Amino acid sequence: MRTLTAQEVTIGTALPRSSLDLTPTMVISTALATMDFTPVHHDTELARAQGSADIFLNILTTMGLVERYVTDWAGPEAVIGSINVRLGVPAYAGDRLSFEGTVVSGADGRFTVEVRGQVSLGDHATGTVTLTLPDDQAG
Repeated sequence: MRTLTAQEVTIGTALPRSSLDLTPTMVISTALATMDFTPVHHDTELARAQGSADIFLNILTTMGLVERYVTDWAGPEAVIGSINVRLGVPAYAGDRLSFEGTVVSGADGRFTVEVRGQVSLGDHATGTVTLTLPDDQAG
């Protein structure tokens, strides 16, 4: 996989849409991998007893998926400078999380991508990711 160069990206560039199924195994394993042992992320019965429809993604997993969405598009040499995400509706096990993004600003190889992650209930995560891309050495 190659990394995009700063010269290849312009304001208004749309990132390809990407989706993933939120299986119970994925929700549970990512919570445990981030050492989040809060029961609403791995115990369906307890999550429902507390008013949730099911277990749901934890914040660290959501942040990681937002970052992965942008770096999958930009490439391995992209350097993330900041991530600013606002959480919305829960992303429950059994749902599908879909990401879309657009480059909203850029100068000197530093770009800001507006990102939106949606599930069936609406916006799960909205925000921006700022990253730096290398210059085209041949250009």
